Amino acid sequence: MRARARALRAQGHNIRSVARSLSLPYTTVWHWCVDRPEPAIFGSAVRCFRCRPNPDAPPDHASYAYLLGLYLGDGHLVTTDRTPVLRIYCADAWPSLIEKCDAAMRAVLANKVQRIQKRGCVAIQSTALHWPCLFPQHGPGKKHERPIVLTAWQRSIVEAHPGDFLRGLFHSDGCRFANRVVVRGKEYVYPRYMFSNRSTDIMALCQWSLDLLGIAWRMNLPWSLSVARREAVAVLDQHVGPKS
Repeated sequence: MRARARALRAQGHNIRSVARSLSLPYTTVWHWCVDRPEPAIFGSAVRCFRCRPNPDAPPDHASYAYLLGLYLGDGHLVTTDRTPVLRIYCADAWPSLIEKCDAAMRAVLANKVQRIQKRGCVAIQSTALHWPCLFPQHGPGKKHERPIVLTAWQRSIVEAHPGDFLRGLFHSDGCRFANRVVVRGKEYVYPRYMFSNRSTDIMALCQWSLDLLGIAWRMNLPWSLSVARREAVAVLDQHVGPKS
């Protein structure tokens, strides 16, 4: 109850309205929110699960794992502006993906999400001081030119939700398509997944997540991974599926 009162106060509610909404005495709320030793928490810090007095995991583990995959693929965290901006690019051809990205941002931290139309794609972005707390992999330069290493708490989330993480990776830098081969004059068509990324660290994270689910994969190029076995594709379909 004390945490709820402080959260309402941090959102801009006055002491009287907080007391009324929680059916508490005015003096009790005043002591909790004004006459207290703890530092005040405002804005996105209220929603940042890493900046609470006792840092914990996100309230929605699956959404975070998915958003992390999207960020490592087609995401960018701008920290040079006055307020950090998390920006993820989604192609116009996949309207459902745009909606999923928007929803994941809101579930993890964003209070407001903007959609900026570009040529052939939409930049889905949110400004918040605490995005860098949730994506410590940000830094200058391109991702494949610098180390990308998950923290211990991020690895724990991915280990618990490897399918959601893979869905983010494949929805950004991967695809599912019908592969056609001709053997002795007869054409065969079967579904296949491909994931491409120039960062060896991100590729290793994709391989690790596939291994967690027991999905067979192989490298057809140093920066390109393939999932083609029928049983492996079937398992990956349960977690990823085609873009839409």
